[in-house]
Amino acid sequence: MTNDTEVLVDRELPLVRITREFDAPAAHVYLAHVDPSFFVRWIGPTDMSAKVDYWDARTGGSWRYVATSGEFEAAFRGCFHELRDNELVIQTQTYEGTPDRVSLDRLELQELGTGRTRLVCTSLHESFENRDALVASGMEHGLREGYAQLDRLLAAGPDLRTSPISARNPSKRSPSR
Repeated sequence: MTNDTEVLVDRELPLVRITREFDAPAAHVYLAHVDPSFFVRWIGPTDMSAKVDYWDARTGGSWRYVATSGEFEAAFRGCFHELRDNELVIQTQTYEGTPDRVSLDRLELQELGTGRTRLVCTSLHESFENRDALVASGMEHGLREGYAQLDRLLAAGPDLRTSPISARNPSKRSPSR
C-alpha cells in the first residue's frame, strides 16, 4: 500500500506538522526512530547515507548523526526529552550548520489496528524565519524519500527481539566533546 506523507506548514505558528501512516505496528515504527541501527537505514534522501556518532535513546539522552553524499556532509544533533515506548518521542534537533536554529519535535504514534500506525510529528521552531528556512532546504523531499525507505524496511519486518533498544540496553556512548 502507498502511504502519503502530509506536510502542513502552519500559517499562525512557526511549526510544521507531518502526518504519515505506516503498514506496521507502532512498536516497529517507534523502534525505527529510536534504535540507531534502524534509524540510519532510512533517514534522509536515498542519495545520502547516515552514520551515528553517538546515540543514547533514553529520556535525557542525546544523539548525533552525520549524513553524507559524496563530499557533502551534514551533521545533526539533539536531546531526547521524553521517550515512551511505542507511543511518544519528544526531542530537540538542530542542523550543526545553523546551530542557533533548534526545533522542538513531538512525534506521536497511534495504533490504527490491523498492524497499521499513524505518525504525527509536530516540529516547533523559534521563528517563522527558522521554520521557513527548514522548509526551503528541501526537507520535504528528504522526508518523503526517507519514509519510503522506512516502508521498505518495515515490510522486511525488523526483529524486535534482537534490538538493543527493545532489550532496554541502548547505546550509551557519551558525546566526545
